[in-house]
Amino acid sequence: MAVPPTYVDLGKSAKDVFTKGYGFGLIKLDLKTKSENGLEFTSTGSANTETSKVAGTLETKYKWAEHGLTFTEKWNTDNTLGTEITVEDQLAKGLKLTFDSSFSPNTGKKSGKIKTGYKREHLNLGCDVDYDINGTAVHGVAVVGFEGWLAGYQMTFEAGKNRVTQSNFAVGYKTDEFQLHTNVNDGTEFGGSIYQKVNEQLETAVNLAWTAGNSNTRFGIAAKYQIDADASFSAKVNNSSLVGLGYTQTLKPGIKLTLSALLDGKNLNAGGHKLGLGLEFQA
Repeated sequence: MAVPPTYVDLGKSAKDVFTKGYGFGLIKLDLKTKSENGLEFTSTGSANTETSKVAGTLETKYKWAEHGLTFTEKWNTDNTLGTEITVEDQLAKGLKLTFDSSFSPNTGKKSGKIKTGYKREHLNLGCDVDYDINGTAVHGVAVVGFEGWLAGYQMTFEAGKNRVTQSNFAVGYKTDEFQLHTNVNDGTEFGGSIYQKVNEQLETAVNLAWTAGNSNTRFGIAAKYQIDADASFSAKVNNSSLVGLGYTQTLKPGIKLTLSALLDGKNLNAGGHKLGLGLEFQA
């Protein structure tokens, strides 16, 4: 194994099978463009079919490759402005530094983050420091890997409370076709997932979770089938009998359509099912 994934990406393959290709209750439009000088524009807009709330984001990104610099500007319909500057592989190979700030003109709220990450063979480390009106918080993560086995730890220390407020562990095993992931969050939340790539067309995943002191186990299975180079079908179901269906079709190069539906298997005739429509343009 080369560089292990970050802590949040442990078990990512199973998460992707459960989440990608769905957009229940939303009408969503994504637009991505890239200019000749390397400037990238990404804009998204979505409308909630239940609340009629409309939300949108705009992001511009410029990479100065020869100096390992990336500049990102963000704006959303909550009128929050964000700026991010990233320096990678300059001070040391594998070291990434990010300075992230946000400002809301409406409320005057300001926040800032300093993010550091270091990765090399068998090791992936990270430490972030958040500054906002609620005080300072330090987030630390570490993941080690050896011959397919992975182990990670994630913690948060809040200076205002002078104590560790989050302590998570994860252990897993990863190959190209199979992934196993287990985690314990704060000693009370337990979870696990299995990912299996059956063949070039079919991917499957199973996840389960439970809380200490509660006998209810949450369970789900999901699958994604690649029909051909331009179309895929996704399906999932959980122990609450909620059935999710998704279909993705590339209409032409740079244009992708996603249709999805969430059905309540216990009340098929009662209505209340959710539909979703997504369009993605890329140029």
